[in-house]
Amino acid sequence: MIPQYQKILYATDLSVNAAHAFRHAIGIARRDNARIWILHVLPEMESSVLNYVSTVMGEARLAELETSHKEEVVVQIRARLQDFAHKELADNQKDLTLIKAIEVHHGPPVSVILEAADRIEADLIVVGSHGKGKLKYAFLGSVAEKVLRKALVPVLVVPLRP
Repeated sequence: MIPQYQKILYATDLSVNAAHAFRHAIGIARRDNARIWILHVLPEMESSVLNYVSTVMGEARLAELETSHKEEVVVQIRARLQDFAHKELADNQKDLTLIKAIEVHHGPPVSVILEAADRIEADLIVVGSHGKGKLKYAFLGSVAEKVLRKALVPVLVVPLRP
């Protein structure tokens, strides 16, 4: 039996070439009348940087800044993702109905992507791949590679154009 996808998780880093992977997700959603969850993950600051900033600013001030700005950043990123979807689907506005949700979360990207896929019971994960440096043809982007290895559902890795 040929798979039919009903729930697609499209994870994006909002890079310039991310639209290329989004178009693949939309094409599959159109074919199967599936719904798409758009996900962006804001990585947590590295502990060494946090320790340094905490030392300079003080723990209380850092905690206050993190709390006040985290939600503001989430709102801004969600707005960027909505604008991105509207721009990409300007020629076919009815495709906007294929987008079930836009989510922005903090955390380790691979874990957050896999948790979101489990939570929404995704049938397919779509991610873009960034080749890095001279080995770009030998390796996928590290997030895409880890998602591909650890996911329990099919993963479409779309090479992003340079």
